[in-house]
Amino acid sequence: MPASTPLELVRIAAGYLAEKGIEGARLDAEILLAHALDVPRIQLYLQFDKPLETREVDAYRELVRRRARREPAAYVTGCREFWSLALRVDPRVLIPRPETERLVEAALERMEVPSGRLADLGTGSGAIALALLSERTGWEAVGTDVSDGALAVAAENAGRLGLQDRFEARRGDLVAPLGGESFDLVVSNPPYIPSGDLATLEPEVCGYEPRAALDGGVDGLDVLRRVAVDAPRVLRPGGWLVVEFGAGQGAAVRGLLEAGGAYADVRILSDYTGRPRVAAARRH
Repeated sequence: MPASTPLELVRIAAGYLAEKGIEGARLDAEILLAHALDVPRIQLYLQFDKPLETREVDAYRELVRRRARREPAAYVTGCREFWSLALRVDPRVLIPRPETERLVEAALERMEVPSGRLADLGTGSGAIALALLSERTGWEAVGTDVSDGALAVAAENAGRLGLQDRFEARRGDLVAPLGGESFDLVVSNPPYIPSGDLATLEPEVCGYEPRAALDGGVDGLDVLRRVAVDAPRVLRPGGWLVVEFGAGQGAAVRGLLEAGGAYADVRILSDYTGRPRVAAARRH
């Protein structure tokens, strides 16, 4: 990579990454260069012809090498934007996806009172809970996770966003750390990929992201079943459960929520592509 201006470096890196089978190679090349230079990506367009120092070129080369090995760009940079929030991410947590913003929208629509409490089951990086708190300043949240590493990332993100006074990270499985407490809203983006499908996922996913955050069992619904059964234990009457699920699982998730009579007003909501993605159910 002998070139020494941002424009030349990006062109060469984008071509190299594309040869490695990476979609969005140009975008990744720009994201990595902005990270190497510690500037917003928009700044690259203002200095595309500015010669770079050798140390900057060397740093960029290493980032491109990592991405070429199919390490996710979010792990290479340590940052992912979600709901316009800059979140810290690393291999201890799942990388937040744009489609999960539909879950945030659905939850916000049900946070009608000025103040309340929400629980985020399997909080990971804290993306969902922190996005909701950023929009509802009178609310508080508890994020649960079985991973100490994930809870550390979530707590760090809360601090970076100035939300640490309204977000609490607790170690434990789903609702177990919540005791006899009551919440107005429960949200969750649980593992929902069938175990047999994991090996078919892109190398960035199956090779780097935590398996525990992906593997939903034989049919992908193992954790979703438990969420559906356990959430009413901590939901106040009239409170909402909002969960994300995978492709082709809408009918099964509706069935889970309608069984047992704990919920009313079960709704299946589509994402921006028109694919069923989120379920919302109100506790009787």
